Amino acid sequence: MNSGYEESLDKNFSRAYNLCTGDFSQEELFGLLKNGNMPEKQFAALEISSLNNQSEADILMANLTGCDGKIREAVAFKISELIRADKSFFYKYPDIFADATIDINANICRIIIECLNYLKDDSGFSKIYTDKILKFIDDALNALDGFIFRDKKYTINKQLFKLYWCLEGINVFFENLDENTLVEPLKRCAEVEEYTIREKVALILKHPIKTEQLINLKKHLKNDSNYYVKNV
Repeated sequence: MNSGYEESLDKNFSRAYNLCTGDFSQEELFGLLKNGNMPEKQFAALEISSLNNQSEADILMANLTGCDGKIREAVAFKISELIRADKSFFYKYPDIFADATIDINANICRIIIECLNYLKDDSGFSKIYTDKILKFIDDALNALDGFIFRDKKYTINKQLFKLYWCLEGINVFFENLDENTLVEPLKRCAEVEEYTIREKVALILKHPIKTEQLINLKKHLKNDSNYYVKNV
């Protein structure tokens, strides 16, 4: 796909001006979002004001992952607006929302976590989403266990970043989950050296819990060496 950038600033300005001053129909905006280049898709995502049908939602959600970061962020922002008006359009995309939860852009992760609060009432969405998130957690923990001292810090931080946002997702859906499925992943996360991961586990355990193993884990974290963890 052509990036959409011209070789001169004048041409780039002209293209941006034409987009911003144009009067585009709903059909034209979704045409740009489906087939346009990077700036056209970004522009279209921000200009869309409503969803009229599931096909339009399909086009929007197709641009939440697997494309340029500027497009992904614009789409995430637009979803956060549209989901307030009609969340029913978004129940069919738990896999995409799971992938977006661990986007490399923290702004996107943060927006998606907020959006999930509108979708957690659907049991089908919740099951598929949390199953995938728990798989991401397991993969990240296994990767961390396999690292050695010589591994580059950014490689380790990438897995910690995934854990951080996956735990945010689990926190949203905690009430929909069987506590027994969380015992092992939360216990392993509570052993991670990076305190922000333990802090997220502590946040999850602020929910009313009944399972003995999680109650004991909560007691353990109340005595954590890190101030922020034990005071959550």
